[in-house]
Amino acid sequence: MNAQTVRVRVWDLPTRLFHWALVGCFVGSIVSVKIGGNALAWHFRLGYVVFTLLAFRLLWGLVGGRWSRFTSFLYAPATLRRYLRGASRPEEGHEVGHSPSGALSVFALLALLCAQVGTGLFADDEIANSGPLVRFVSSATSSLATGWHKHWGQWLILLLVALHVAAILVYRFKRGRDLVTPMLTGDKLLDAAVPASADSLATRALAALLVALCGGGVAWLVSLGG
Repeated sequence: MNAQTVRVRVWDLPTRLFHWALVGCFVGSIVSVKIGGNALAWHFRLGYVVFTLLAFRLLWGLVGGRWSRFTSFLYAPATLRRYLRGASRPEEGHEVGHSPSGALSVFALLALLCAQVGTGLFADDEIANSGPLVRFVSSATSSLATGWHKHWGQWLILLLVALHVAAILVYRFKRGRDLVTPMLTGDKLLDAAVPASADSLATRALAALLVALCGGGVAWLVSLGG
């Protein structure tokens, strides 16, 4: 280890828990919908958890650890062009948090997941399952939501996830950069001058409060359809 290289906390615990909880819910949602039948009850439950997680992540992107905030990976087009050409400037520090291409993937996946959860609330398979808020929209709107949720939305998310996994493998075996371990431990070996993300008991308590508020909000919204 270089004398100037130290372990820097990049991914705070709330961000890491969000990430892996989302992975688990994603896998569970796919499995439950493929099984069908009574397993679809779990598809709905996991959907509500994903809704809560997404609401939390949007808030955490404003008040979370330094490298989890949207401002840390909201790049200008010129920065993205330099990155894609392999001409990034050393001071841009793309090896710390999300790279410009990684940032695009994150924003795209968050947007698609929000759309998937949103359409699921109004979807109706016209057999035995319908979203909790379907009664608030017309049948035509519900049909559009159902079409997106079951087809375009699902396949676009699967495509993005596949690209995400492929990028992790490329970074690991072609560029020698391990992106998985830091999302488990939270730390990266970086220059000592790189600022760390706050990850104290206070910030974790704030995250827990936000999750509780988001979960309560989702439960209230879903109850409107009851």
